[in-house]
Amino acid sequence: MQTIAIFGSTGSIGTSLIKIIKKNKKKFKIELLTANINYKSLIKQAKIFDVKNIIITDKKSFLITQKILKDQNINIYNNFKCLKTIFKNNKIDYTMSAISGFQGLKPTLDIIKFTKVIAIANKESIICGWSLIKKNLKKFNTKFIPVDSEHFSIWSLILNTNSKNLEKIYLTASGGPFLNYSLNRFKNIDPKKALKHPNWSMGKKISIDSATMMNKVFEVIEAKKIFDLKYNQLEILIHPKSYLHAIVKFNNGLTKMLVHDTDMIIPIFNSIYPNHENKIMSNKLDLNILNNLKLGYVEKARYPVIKIIDKMPERESLFETIIVSTNDALVNLFLEGKIKFTDISKILLKTIKMKKFNKYKKIIPKNIKEITQLSDYVSIKINSLSV
Repeated sequence: MQTIAIFGSTGSIGTSLIKIIKKNKKKFKIELLTANINYKSLIKQAKIFDVKNIIITDKKSFLITQKILKDQNINIYNNFKCLKTIFKNNKIDYTMSAISGFQGLKPTLDIIKFTKVIAIANKESIICGWSLIKKNLKKFNTKFIPVDSEHFSIWSLILNTNSKNLEKIYLTASGGPFLNYSLNRFKNIDPKKALKHPNWSMGKKISIDSATMMNKVFEVIEAKKIFDLKYNQLEILIHPKSYLHAIVKFNNGLTKMLVHDTDMIIPIFNSIYPNHENKIMSNKLDLNILNNLKLGYVEKARYPVIKIIDKMPERESLFETIIVSTNDALVNLFLEGKIKFTDISKILLKTIKMKKFNKYKKIIPKNIKEITQLSDYVSIKINSLSV
């Protein structure tokens, strides 16, 4: 029986993993589930899988949960300081880290000590804290699996391959809802239009990032760190159908590519069944799409945030935190109707040129506190639009 912890069990990644486990309950024992506010779903999950430990970080939701489960044999915690109490010195088999935002970084770092495998679906953790994660992975001999569809595809294609043997990696992007939109209409894009992704059903934040192409900028940064590459070894290609997820060109003349349905359950399923010991229902190979991949290069005039990649330092730095925090704040301002869609890229590109932020390109993050303090500082600056 495989022992498991799911951080962010009520979110889209967490619930997808829950569905997979539910189909083979006898094979898994869930030791810990966590959520922020959604106590109803958390309680339901805990009861279905007889989970003895849950964490709910929102204070109000925590108190409600305590009241509801007062007669149940379930340990209820309000923060992640309890990990040592729950796991002692034992390692569970697998952890899914799917807490969104910067809130996921510290729990991700802390659980590495207590798990044999960690699957990470949190972009901020990898982009801003990869040096810290990498250090803990090595220290505690924990295996890492990326869950994002593009990175999981790359990881699958280059498994047991030395990064020195890689010539180029291509990540694909659908182009979002504005791939064929007239450029002179961009100034009139509102949140309702930007949230309509043609292929994926996603949350508001990631949907806006897809519309601007910022999600792919983040994925390039992630891939650079995860696979120990240089930025000139990575390129984004437009692929409207989101069927082909990654292409890897090796130094020996071979090129591999990976396709799968536009469903995140596939990389999640394969992260928990890495040895292909179980089956998943999927669609037949779609020859119509394969014969019409329609691959193309990214149009910078349409997606100006792509220019950020050229400004990124090769060394890991706190500059990545500035990029993530600035974008987070700008997306929120756009969703609130306080700035235009085109302002997201304009302010981002303006911000990364500023001397007061550029100095962070030379500073390697030493701890979580440095990252979170800088993130808070940048958010305040952007929200006041005093940058």
